[in-house]
Amino acid sequence: MKKALRDTPATKRAGGARVKSAKASKPGKGKAKDGGASKGNAPKGDAPKGDAPTIGGFAFDGPLPKAIREKALTSGGFPYDDKMDDDAYEETLLALQIELVKAQRWANETGERIVVLFEGRDGAGKGGTIQRFVEHLNPRTARLVALAKPTETEAGQWYFQRYVAHLPTAGEIALYDRSWYNRAGVEAVMGFARPEQTTRFLAEAPVFEAGLVRDGMRLFKFFLTIGREMQIKRLYDRFHDPLKQWKLSPLDFKAVEKWDDYSTAFDRLLAATHSETAPWTIVEANDKKRARLGAIRHLLINLPYPNKNRTIVQDQDLKIVMPAPDYLKKGGEPRAAR
Repeated sequence: MKKALRDTPATKRAGGARVKSAKASKPGKGKAKDGGASKGNAPKGDAPKGDAPTIGGFAFDGPLPKAIREKALTSGGFPYDDKMDDDAYEETLLALQIELVKAQRWANETGERIVVLFEGRDGAGKGGTIQRFVEHLNPRTARLVALAKPTETEAGQWYFQRYVAHLPTAGEIALYDRSWYNRAGVEAVMGFARPEQTTRFLAEAPVFEAGLVRDGMRLFKFFLTIGREMQIKRLYDRFHDPLKQWKLSPLDFKAVEKWDDYSTAFDRLLAATHSETAPWTIVEANDKKRARLGAIRHLLINLPYPNKNRTIVQDQDLKIVMPAPDYLKKGGEPRAAR
């Protein structure tokens, strides 16, 4: 059962034979997961042409420093010293994806409208988490919303307008890979929004979201948080992975330099826009596997679909999944010095 379900999205067919999707070669000599070098050896031949970015005193076309590699998983106060076992992850993910299919069928039949926002730093794992959400869902009624830079026309509109255009109709699930919260994150930190615009947004967002909920939408807001060393490692891995280089932009590397500015902006965002009507759920995401399972579980726990397997759904990892007020009481987003 497990193999049959997992083969469909993970493999391609050629001439009737099942062929595994190709993966990029890893930098370095040893076998590594998540696209990273296992020994910190200099990558060979797979880095993009041009000047390599320099962060934390090292250039990305050289080896990843041992100190960053060793500290990445536990950076930012992550509570685990080891990543989740692959077999346990795959087994649990499959069970939760079956529950997601049940939830989608319920939404289709009842006309529910579900909105799921994913926010967090560059490299936090938003895209990969969304991919696991939708992997076995019907794409006709489960949509990814990942908007590009605003056009000239969109820039002159009401700020929320271009996001409203992608809200779900009856029976749909819309998953936003970044959302209207760009105004209080990247736009605020990088100077694309004036301070008064950010302040106004933080006052208006809860009102806007309350209106969505009053209209019957189910709104979920996930903030994926990672440590600074983990962000550097993931950007480094992307830089050397030809299948992931498209994810990078110059702003990603500037984000590392502005780490504390982002921390301040995100803490302000979470404090100002968390409410009982539209709460934020924090997911500590240094371990992508645990983060994906935690986010999926939170959604399933809060959807009243029938025939729910409560044994698998309600086994939440409260070490890494928590409401925003609890996270802020712990100190909120990590600063570069800790």
